Amino acid sequence: MKFSPARIHAFLFFKLPSAFWCGVRVKLISEQQCVVTIKHKWFNQNPFHSIYFAVQTMAAELTTGALMMMQIRKSEKRISMLVTNNNGHYTKKATGRISFVCNDGDLVAEVIQKAIITGEGQTVWLKSVATDETGDLVSEFNFEWSIKVKL
Repeated sequence: MKFSPARIHAFLFFKLPSAFWCGVRVKLISEQQCVVTIKHKWFNQNPFHSIYFAVQTMAAELTTGALMMMQIRKSEKRISMLVTNNNGHYTKKATGRISFVCNDGDLVAEVIQKAIITGEGQTVWLKSVATDETGDLVSEFNFEWSIKVKL
């Protein structure tokens, strides 16, 4: 799969339909960065009229997971990946369009190379930061990814 926002949207539709229908959309993906946005709508809101925490978590996880998938594809190795831990911190109601950004592409490439060289499973913590349209911090998420080269 070529990594572009359109290809990732198709992937979401078929493999993660709940994220697709909630409006999780990749706006940019490069080797270093992934940007995902969500617009507050009736379908993804909580009773307090902001984006439900689980929808925010899906968007944040996608920023880290898409970088992981892209770097695994680039390595041309068969590598399994799994979230083994996560945490989130919410600082403001998520209304309007929220942007989630992960800038840990270099860290992902480094841990994948280490897994390939050593043949041992590796873990890495990746961070995704969410801001609203004015640039205010809305939430921060950390995901621990476990990877292992398949034989």
